[in-house]
Amino acid sequence: MRGTGHKLYYSEKFVLSEDDFDTTRKAAWVAEDLINVPISGALLGTPSQASMKAVSRIHSEDYLAALKKGYPADLANSANIAWDKNTLNRALSTCGGMLAASRSAIKSGVSGCLASGFHHARRDQGRGYCTLNGLAVSAHDQVEKCKHILIIDLDAHGGGGTQSLIKDHPKIWQIDVSVNDYDRYTPSARCHFAIVTNADRYLQTVWKCLKQAEEEWPHFDLCLYNSGMDVHEDCDNGGLKGIDSFILELREEMIFQWCSERHMPIAYCLAGGYIGKRMSQKSLVDLHRLTILSASKSFSQIRRASQ
Repeated sequence: MRGTGHKLYYSEKFVLSEDDFDTTRKAAWVAEDLINVPISGALLGTPSQASMKAVSRIHSEDYLAALKKGYPADLANSANIAWDKNTLNRALSTCGGMLAASRSAIKSGVSGCLASGFHHARRDQGRGYCTLNGLAVSAHDQVEKCKHILIIDLDAHGGGGTQSLIKDHPKIWQIDVSVNDYDRYTPSARCHFAIVTNADRYLQTVWKCLKQAEEEWPHFDLCLYNSGMDVHEDCDNGGLKGIDSFILELREEMIFQWCSERHMPIAYCLAGGYIGKRMSQKSLVDLHRLTILSASKSFSQIRRASQ
């Protein structure tokens, strides 16, 4: 990883799964596209796997054993991704990417991970194509170094898995704006949750949640951003009519600018996004590039401000 730019983590182990679909292949599509058509200020690097010690802070011994051995089958396959001998290694690798991004962001201000499949995973099971919860793992990894950590979840679906893993921790908070009631949960003092059903109110709702957090909650030393593109109207799994690429571009700029203005380091991952009748692989990759572009702009602003 050389040059000037924000670190963006990817490993071929992210796509080890024999179960071939978007969540298990998308990171490779984006990585290949970045190699062929680079984004200035985005530097690809390879992370280490997360340790069993790191993930066992979040996930139960029985669940981790099932991911390693493949049985009980209902537990090993609970993320709706067919188990194979690489299941645990793949999940540890994606968690390692998010861990690396969070640690890098603390130092440089902005960092990212090409992995997806985190926010539905619970302590003792996977769910909704999410095997291990890299957001919660990363938050707990950094919590001793930070006074307060904020998770922003803008996937089409609720982040009930993350909420279940952080709700009792006094230093971890979550903003969660979805457009679908899958994995919804009851909001609490440290977890704002909203479902948007009208595209005209989407950006307004995201902004309202950010302002509400700013008014009610403390300053945060780190933001973990779950950037989902499955809210796009062309995505069959979660999309909301009226949310197009322009709205998502504005959303990404909003999030990174908000963090930058508050001197809040941000580590992001590429959450939901699925190809289908109306969404091609290229279209999906282009949507995820919006996040990386906004991250690169934010990193450049931070560097200029520090000089």
